[in-house]
Amino acid sequence: MLRAVVHAFGDPRKVIGLEEVERTAPGPGAVEIRIRRAAINPSDLIPVTGAYRSRTTLPFVPGFEGVGEITRLGEGVTGLAAGRRVLPIGASGLWQEYLVRPADWCFAVPDDLSDDQAAMAYVNPLTAFRLIEAIKAYFGTANGQRIGVTAAASAIGRMLLSLLGEAGFQPVALVRSAATAARLGVTFGGEIAVRPAPPLDGVLDAVGGAAGDVLFRQIRAGGAFIQYGALSGAQLDPALVTARREEVAFSFLWLRNWVHSAPRAAIETAFAGSFAGIRAGILGSAVDSVFSLPDLPAALTRQDDPARAGKVLLSP
Repeated sequence: MLRAVVHAFGDPRKVIGLEEVERTAPGPGAVEIRIRRAAINPSDLIPVTGAYRSRTTLPFVPGFEGVGEITRLGEGVTGLAAGRRVLPIGASGLWQEYLVRPADWCFAVPDDLSDDQAAMAYVNPLTAFRLIEAIKAYFGTANGQRIGVTAAASAIGRMLLSLLGEAGFQPVALVRSAATAARLGVTFGGEIAVRPAPPLDGVLDAVGGAAGDVLFRQIRAGGAFIQYGALSGAQLDPALVTARREEVAFSFLWLRNWVHSAPRAAIETAFAGSFAGIRAGILGSAVDSVFSLPDLPAALTRQDDPARAGKVLLSP
C-alpha cells in the first residue's frame, strides 16, 4: 500500500515523502480501514515542522482527520462490521491507503453523510464545540459579551461565529484585509473588523504571535483569551500574558487532550452534534479540491495557495 511518511522535521512540502509498505493485519481489538477521504489541516502540518518534536516520534504518517471503510476485523471486535464507514481518531496516520486502528477509537458515520462531509466532521466541529463550552464556562451566563474570532473567514472561524451567536454572545469577526471582510460579509451579517480590533470581552484565537499580542492587550479587564492554534508559527509573548494575568484569563485549548480524557459516550455525543450541524449547514466546510495520494505534492502546494477556497482533501 502507499502511504505518506515523515522521516525528518522540516518544510512539509520538502520532508513528506511517499513510500510503498506492506499492509498489516489487525490484531485483537483492532480493525483495518481503507481510507476513502482524508483532510489536510494546519494541525496535520505543524507537527511535521518539528514544532511539537518533544511529543512526536519519527517516522510518522500525518493526517488526523478522515473517513474510511472497515475491511478486516481483529479478534474480539464487536459492534463493527466489514464495510462500515468510520471516523478513526486518537492519533495521526490517515494519509495512507490502509490504516490499522483500535476499534475503540473508531466512530460510526451515518449513511446520509457523503465521504467529503464525513472527512471534515472531526477536527473543526469538535474543536468549535469545546471552545464554545470553554467561553460559556468562563462567563457563566452569555449576555451579549463581545467575543472576537481570529481567522474568522476560515472554516472553523465561520463555525464559531455561528455557534457564538446561538449561545447568546456577540461574535466579532476579526480578519486581515478588506477583501476578506467583503467575502465574509456575503454570509455573515454580524460585526466584521479589520485589525486593529475594537475592545473585546474575549478572543478565540487561531493565530498567536504578534497579532495575538495586539488582541490580548485589547481585551477588557475580566475577559478571557483562549488560543487553540498558532497559524503564525508563534505563541503569545509570555511576558505580556504574565503582566495581564490578574486582568485576563489565558488558556490554550487542545482538542487532543479532551479526546484522550473524555468518556467514549461524550465523544459520541459530540459527533452526533457535528453530524447534525453538517446536515443543517452550520458545521459543513467547503471543499476546494480532492487529490489522489500520489498527487500529494500538488495537494500541499494547493493547501498553501492564498486563492484556495475551501478544504483540500486526499483520496488515498
